[in-house]
Amino acid sequence: MSSRSDHVAAARAQRQLPRPTPDAPPDFRAWIRAGALAASSHNTQPWRVRIDPEIPAILIQPDDDRRCPRVDPNDAHLFKSLGCMAENIRIAAGVNGFDCEIDVCGDTPDIRLTFHRREGPGELERYRAIAVRQCTRSAYDASPLSSAEREALSAAGRGQGVRTLVLEGAESIESVVRFVERGNVTQLDDAGFRRELTRWIRFNPESALEHADGLSAVVMGQPSLPQWLGRAISGLVLKAGPQNRRDAEHIRSSSALAVLVAERDEVPSWVETGRVVQRLTLTATALDLKHAYINQPIEVPELRAEFARWLGRGAEHPLLMLRIGRAAAAPYSLRRPLEAYLAVPAEG
Repeated sequence: MSSRSDHVAAARAQRQLPRPTPDAPPDFRAWIRAGALAASSHNTQPWRVRIDPEIPAILIQPDDDRRCPRVDPNDAHLFKSLGCMAENIRIAAGVNGFDCEIDVCGDTPDIRLTFHRREGPGELERYRAIAVRQCTRSAYDASPLSSAEREALSAAGRGQGVRTLVLEGAESIESVVRFVERGNVTQLDDAGFRRELTRWIRFNPESALEHADGLSAVVMGQPSLPQWLGRAISGLVLKAGPQNRRDAEHIRSSSALAVLVAERDEVPSWVETGRVVQRLTLTATALDLKHAYINQPIEVPELRAEFARWLGRGAEHPLLMLRIGRAAAAPYSLRRPLEAYLAVPAEG
């Protein structure tokens, strides 16, 4: 039977990125492996990838089997995840001597990344951060951001039609706590939401290693349970009251909250938001700051419009929210092997 140490060792091995080699031919597979260390809702890793070495190009496509229709009915989080992956690939290509153009195309739609040679070292700090970035779901130490950290996060959190609002101060944080609590009540009172969430929980290291995806008990600091038992009691555990107490403590322990807002609420903006949040969290990681997502006010439709009005940003759409702060690193989540999502293997 697999143990916690097996889980930790496997996750660490998956995060060994190659040293940059700017004069070498494109290593598409290495870039895609770096891409797969991106964030995704429930760690579903909802991507399929194709390589065209002749153009050269990488095509990222949604994996419909990994959708979460209860929490993400319009696939907004899914396409943000694809944007996160695309941004990691762009950064990996950049430190290896290639510029990358990213386009959203087709009816599906797909994300096409095309490459050509460039000069310069690329974004070395962000590339190194890819291997150590994680969603850290613990309490933080509540220390404030420095002005330099705040400026770096604000700069990283800008993109085409997307920007990041950095919220600090007790009044703002308490308002967000109340929104999150209301979102938890709505979501955790929904049996369909609980079933969908439970589907992605890996209650022990053996299940986590078998699937190499989802929300691992090891990562979340939960005790190991047989998978059948975890599923059987999940309805008793997934309750709004305990979740609200935990979330309130965690949000109040944060240095700041970051809300990504976009001019438009459609697929290209979702992909761009994913790219921006990946840059933002990699920058935070390089600054030794941790992060975790708190998207309940955005995911619950009846709260989202009210949350947008509270932000007071006119016609901009809130698309993601996360808390940022200082904490010890947690165990890393697992990723599926390349062969599981590389739809058409090719030399690269």
